[in-house]
Amino acid sequence: MNDVLTLTQELIRRRSVTPDDAGCQSLISARLARAGFRCEQLDFGAVKNLWVTHGSLDATNKGPVLCFLGHTDVVPPGPSEAWASDPFVPEVRDGVLYGRGAADMKGGVAAMVFALEDFVAAHPQHPGTLALLLTSDEEGDAIDGVRRVAEHFRASGQRIDYCITGEPSSMQTLGDLIRVGRRGTLTGTLTVRGVQGHVAYPERARNPIHAALPALTELAARRWDDGYPLDAANPGSPEDFPPSSLQISNIHAGTGANNVIPGSCEVVFNFRYNPHWSAQRLESEVHALLDRHGLSYDLRWHRGGEPFLTADSRLRAVVREVLHETCGVLPVESTGGGTSDARFIAPLGAEVIEFGPINASIHKIDEHVAVTDLERLPAIFRAIAEGLLLRE
Repeated sequence: MNDVLTLTQELIRRRSVTPDDAGCQSLISARLARAGFRCEQLDFGAVKNLWVTHGSLDATNKGPVLCFLGHTDVVPPGPSEAWASDPFVPEVRDGVLYGRGAADMKGGVAAMVFALEDFVAAHPQHPGTLALLLTSDEEGDAIDGVRRVAEHFRASGQRIDYCITGEPSSMQTLGDLIRVGRRGTLTGTLTVRGVQGHVAYPERARNPIHAALPALTELAARRWDDGYPLDAANPGSPEDFPPSSLQISNIHAGTGANNVIPGSCEVVFNFRYNPHWSAQRLESEVHALLDRHGLSYDLRWHRGGEPFLTADSRLRAVVREVLHETCGVLPVESTGGGTSDARFIAPLGAEVIEFGPINASIHKIDEHVAVTDLERLPAIFRAIAEGLLLRE
């Protein structure tokens, strides 16, 4: 494996559908151990988590800790016959690498591995700590992956000062957009209780669908806020956090017969929310609304992660400078999109950004990455590391 393309292809060949790592981390661990890195598995349940470090980790180390963050798992490919080539047999056509995970994010992982090797070869006595954290649970439940590792770090006192998450962030050209924050995610599973009965005798039953509809209509119609400014002194930027939103994603009720009033109705909804809110405050608001409508209900919550925002400090300045020099663009610094494992690292006190390949094909049939972009990434990641660890 003498280039980043070859390593990416080796990773794609491993069918690491979440949460299966399929040997990806073992391959990377063996490689980085040969380059002088310390490699530790922090596995929880069926999830593989690899923590790789180079540099001092004891109390005498006053330098920063820079962590590159990624995942080795991928989403299922869907029907293989819909792909132009086998999703787990990487193929280069017309300068483009095709395969599941090419962009999200085995290409980024391979580039980070090369960047770490090149950095340490050039700066073996570097100040601070250079690290890589990989999980096999980013595309799945995200319970036993970086979430659990972050809890372990918090308990053990392991700090992270800067974190580069190699998720595919770019839109049209490499480096044209980075993520400097993300909205939080909160999922509610609501069960409204009624009384089952015959549709011809509604007075003898209580329809939970009818009972739930006014409350759901109010929840769906509510404007939760007007967004959250990236820069409080200059609101109105297109990069600001968008307004918080609630979407109902599933409604299920009924016995299958058209003449039966169901005894219960289940509704699943999700919030994507900006820093105006916390999960606890949103939960309280929903319970108050449901109680006001007089519903008989149970409500289970899953807190996927709180929102975060990295202030315009050293990390953003270095990444901005490197991308301008290497890619010829000044990146849009955005808070849009979904979620990533960065949401678990930011609460540790780290400055966090997300930067990686073009994301147009992620999770799609014929996922791909341009080979030229892939080959440019290691030098960009290395330059960012040099800017953070070698320069005051």
